[in-house]
Amino acid sequence: MTSTTAVSLRRTDLPRLSVSVKAAATVLAIVAAVALPQLFHVIGAVSGRGTALGVAFLPMHLPIIFVGLIAGPAVGAIAGAAAPLASFLLSGMPMLAVLPFMMIELCAYGLVAGLLREIKLPSLVKVVIAQLAGRVVLTVATAVAVFAFGSGNSIAATWTSDLAAGLPGLALQWALIPLAAYWTESLIAKRNH
Repeated sequence: MTSTTAVSLRRTDLPRLSVSVKAAATVLAIVAAVALPQLFHVIGAVSGRGTALGVAFLPMHLPIIFVGLIAGPAVGAIAGAAAPLASFLLSGMPMLAVLPFMMIELCAYGLVAGLLREIKLPSLVKVVIAQLAGRVVLTVATAVAVFAFGSGNSIAATWTSDLAAGLPGLALQWALIPLAAYWTESLIAKRNH
């Protein structure tokens, strides 16, 4: 007779966050997701690169994926959907035609990162999974729009050109988000003990 041992894929060391902490995390993520692109646009304007830095470094994605990993799926999804809308209302960016797609994409990033919060995986793997899931959701949303409203854009060409343009941003997310998540989880653990 053989015995099997179940291996849990759930992390049990994460503290439960209060509603007020989750609300604060949501607001902070939205503020960061609105402010970071503005910072990149200012740097781009000063350096003569225009909006290229924002396209390359994907600054809105950083706080959304991060807050999902730290505070869970509801916080990540709400912040992800609200941040592009708040940015549009305050700055006119992203453009209205792009706004619904960014809301859908960032909502997916935050939701998936949040769903992975309690899963035992390295943070870098969680970030990559969230990035891929968000990109797949964006591709589906784009396909629906193309078929519903018509467009001359090739979905595959859009996907690959966006991916190539955003490689520096992906690398930045791979470097910063796991470190920030580790540091934040350590800080929360110290406060709870």
